[in-house]
Order: sequence, then structure tokens, then C-alpha cells
Amino acid sequence: MYEKNKRKYIKRKNIYYRPWGKYTNLFEGNEFLIKELYVKPKGILSLQKHHHRAEHWLVTQGNAKITLNKDIIIKKPGEHIFIPLEAIHRVQNPGKKPVKIFEAQVGSILKESDIVRYQDVYGRVK
Repeated sequence: MYEKNKRKYIKRKNIYYRPWGKYTNLFEGNEFLIKELYVKPKGILSLQKHHHRAEHWLVTQGNAKITLNKDIIIKKPGEHIFIPLEAIHRVQNPGKKPVKIFEAQVGSILKESDIVRYQDVYGRVK
């Protein structure tokens, strides 16, 4: 369904580029947001947590190396993981092909301001 209606949902203003790749805001509702993450080969997101949202991740392409608190987990296409509120987490792409993840955020604040960074290879830790 998504591939069939992709043009309807994706607008240039909904795509956000980051040093690790990009994300696209697909759909927003009352206290939820659906995104598609694209993590380029060797890309790594910040080690982070959120005070106001939990996340559900579904890997759709590539092999995602996920840190969830003290655990390291590899998720393949079709596999999912729940990131609870306040959990320290990150995703990285150790491979040579892109990783794509559908992310469903659920919570009272769904903005980038709800990111607490602990480590970041791009120098974004304050």
C-alpha cells in the first residue's frame, strides 16, 4: 500500500537529511508519528533516549545493528523491536547496503527536541 501511494504521502518538505542518512515523515496523528528512516552504509545514529515517546521499529531493508540499553541486537527485514520510553538506544548500519526502517513514534512530544544524546560520531552531543 505504501509503495502504491508513496507520491501521495511524501512531499519534499517531509524529508529531513542527517549525516547518517535521512528520514521522511509519512503520517502524523494524535500522539503518533510514522517515519521511514534511511540509514546509509556505515551510518550510525546518536546513542539517545526520549522522555516523552516510545518507538516501534520495523526493519524493511538491510541488517540493522540496534543498541537497546545494554543489549546489541541485529534485526533483519521483517523483524521489529520496541523501544520503550526512556530506553537508551541507537541504530547503525554496519553493512554495504542501506538500512530502511519504518518507525512509529507514540507519545506526547514527537519533535526532535525530545532527543537526549549520550554519544554522537557527528559531534552533536552538548
